[in-house]
Amino acid sequence: MSHDPHAPSARRIAKTILYGFDAFFADFQNISLGAKARFETANWTQVHHAHRERLELYKTKVDQVCARVQSVTRKDTGDLSLWRQARQAYALLISNHSNYEIAETFFNSIFCTQFKHEFIHDRNLFVKPSRPTDNKPTKAYNIYFSYEIPEDTSTLTRNILDDFAFSVPWENRDRDAAKLASIINDQVLTEFSCPASRVRFDMLESIFYRNKGAYLVGRAVHLDQKVPIVIPLLNNEQGGIYVDALIHEQDDVHIIFSFTRSYFMVDAPIPSRFVRFLQSLMPNKGQEEIYNSIGFNKHGKTEFYRSIISHLKQSDDKFIIAPGIKGMVMTVFTLPSYDIVFKIIKDHFDHPKTVTEQIVKDQYKLVSRSDRAGRMADTQEYRNFIFYRNRFSEELLSELQATASNKLTITDKQVIIKHVYTERRMKPLNLYLKDCSEEQTCNVMDEYGNAIKELAAANIFTGDMLLKNFGVTRHGRVVFYDYDEIMPITECSFRKITFCHRRDFIVDDRM
Repeated sequence: MSHDPHAPSARRIAKTILYGFDAFFADFQNISLGAKARFETANWTQVHHAHRERLELYKTKVDQVCARVQSVTRKDTGDLSLWRQARQAYALLISNHSNYEIAETFFNSIFCTQFKHEFIHDRNLFVKPSRPTDNKPTKAYNIYFSYEIPEDTSTLTRNILDDFAFSVPWENRDRDAAKLASIINDQVLTEFSCPASRVRFDMLESIFYRNKGAYLVGRAVHLDQKVPIVIPLLNNEQGGIYVDALIHEQDDVHIIFSFTRSYFMVDAPIPSRFVRFLQSLMPNKGQEEIYNSIGFNKHGKTEFYRSIISHLKQSDDKFIIAPGIKGMVMTVFTLPSYDIVFKIIKDHFDHPKTVTEQIVKDQYKLVSRSDRAGRMADTQEYRNFIFYRNRFSEELLSELQATASNKLTITDKQVIIKHVYTERRMKPLNLYLKDCSEEQTCNVMDEYGNAIKELAAANIFTGDMLLKNFGVTRHGRVVFYDYDEIMPITECSFRKITFCHRRDFIVDDRM
């Protein structure tokens, strides 16, 4: 069969997938748009329902489109050559699509569902993007409002608050505007070596919503110098909105958009433009993580895959067993030059673990649908992840064959892992404590307690609280990353421990 993108069956398949993508995107946006009303009415139960609904929407739409594809052609939809034609036809259809890159990911999802994540090659789907990223701004649509600083900075902040007003009134607009102006004068404008009148404020038109908070996001700009501006807003649940803070340190903004937090709800009609704006505030954060943070985690997977492939071409170090105590449930490896770990569920779990592989998968799914409270790492799930064998250390290959051989296909040139999770690499807490100062020890153990407490407040009981199951980020935050024993705290039964108060109680030094 010739690879003719104009073949009728190929075009029908391509159109069916594109219509399905557009329907998904519209529903995704509608759920996101509802965040404003949920915030204004302090309907926190609906906030969590909407978070789960939006996460499940993608698979629902993919399954619907896969079923529909079977009905639009009489040809064999298991024929790879037909899909190569459809890929070419799809590339033509999305050539002028404003969200072509996410549309590519949607096509990939349809293909992978059809072929059970096999035949991953750029001939069949979009391993590489169909066209170079367009970084040129368009004059037709601006995603932010710009403000010049008048003589009185509080006039600037009042104007911003007025422009982003809600149907619920401000608790005290003038008070909050004055506080914002004070911080801008004392901390933000001092970052610039120019008169305040030359500094411009760009504020994204869309408000970012997550859990009980709303965030105004923007930047202060002079020439090539940019200072991030994030203004968290809260609902007092008594009919008023108030400003909680003004955040302008880049590290603090990184934490707000961290891989340890739930995804934002934000009206982003052209997500790539929001991603580029956010990267101007956080240049060290990868595109995949920013796409994840605004809810496009499936495209975040695509961006990560492209990123690791590109990195492997430019590096020569080998994958190794991840530092730390080996897990009872997962085999974990990493590439020293890349800050990601790969986690594979073992074929058999070490004693005394009694969970099953399906339970572990369910726990990871629970995490993705929970309020991670800034204390649990986001993960991405891949099937049939292909690596070059010569990039694996012999020690790692032996470990994988000994612990997870059922998940592997090894050839002379490739190592194919049938099921793997990826996660940001952190330093295990037990290793961190070996090398830190007394002050760092106090700080990190305080963080350890905060992590457990904040997860409990988000209805997550960590289960196994061993130090090796927690990691330390580059910002010094402690994050939990071992999920095989987590559960909602509302499903736990806690018993009171009775302590012995006898004075002749003897502690055995051997304990």
